[in-house]
Amino acid sequence: MKNTNQIEKNAKTVNKFLKSKLKGNPKKLYDAASHLIIHGGKRLRPYMVIRSCQILGGNAVNAMPAASAVEMVHNFTLVHDDIMDNDEMRHGVPTTHRKYGMPIAILAGDVLFSKAYQIISNTKLSPIATTHLISRLAQACVDVCEGQLLDVKMAEEKKIPTQSQYITMIGKKTAALFDVSCAMGAICATNKDKDISNLSSFGRNLGIAFQITDDLIGVMGDPKITKKPVGNDLREGKKSLPILMAIKIAKGKDKKIILKAFGNPKISRNDLNKAVDVIRSLGIEENVRKQALKYAKKAEKSLSKYSGSAKTELIALLDFVVKRSV
Repeated sequence: MKNTNQIEKNAKTVNKFLKSKLKGNPKKLYDAASHLIIHGGKRLRPYMVIRSCQILGGNAVNAMPAASAVEMVHNFTLVHDDIMDNDEMRHGVPTTHRKYGMPIAILAGDVLFSKAYQIISNTKLSPIATTHLISRLAQACVDVCEGQLLDVKMAEEKKIPTQSQYITMIGKKTAALFDVSCAMGAICATNKDKDISNLSSFGRNLGIAFQITDDLIGVMGDPKITKKPVGNDLREGKKSLPILMAIKIAKGKDKKIILKAFGNPKISRNDLNKAVDVIRSLGIEENVRKQALKYAKKAEKSLSKYSGSAKTELIALLDFVVKRSV
């Protein structure tokens, strides 16, 4: 990715800002709140905030509080998501609740959520812009919660969801924060509704493309990169797009092989590999990438009227998202 250096440079600036805001007593609470932040993450959402501000001629300094607030909310969702899923590892380290215990982890998530609003309530922007930032971030948080519950309900139900239901779910659970990242960046630069809408649309469609690709990696990803066994999402019974497509397309013996592995934690490594091989043979990767590309094109279209280095970097990010290797 050509702008990797820019993303890393931006991440260092954001990390410094986050570190300055996540201090206090009891120290253990703030250590827990910082736990996932200091152990990983590319800071893609803050990067999108900054570049969305700059594409409209805004000053990156004015967007830093919003960028950091979005990252805090993102990490709040990770802490609570890990609790809900009872996950033990993230970013190669124990999850927050595994390291600090459930009560402190819940409070750590709450602190991250609260600090996000504290930060954007004290920007140098106009009162109208500040109110707009708070309103947009609040709605995004509502969307994420609704999307999370849709995901939980999908997992509980025996029936296989439609592709439309899947897109609705990831549109809320994942894309909402991408959407608001770009919208907040735009708000830091302008009060023009059309520009804010264009950047919001870019973020939403990028977020959907991101999750579709992520789900493909969850089924066929290289274990050396994902740190998880190939076919992990299939074994866990996740109703992601590649799996939905595979179950719908497969016939006879192939379908039985896939369903044997689906949601079966006791499946043998050999049988799981067979199921993944069947999914590959059905051309699922190509079909899923086509879907990701469809949303990527929608995202790119949203930026058609703009120019400059910030646009170039956002398009490069989009390209990276849809071409990530499995």
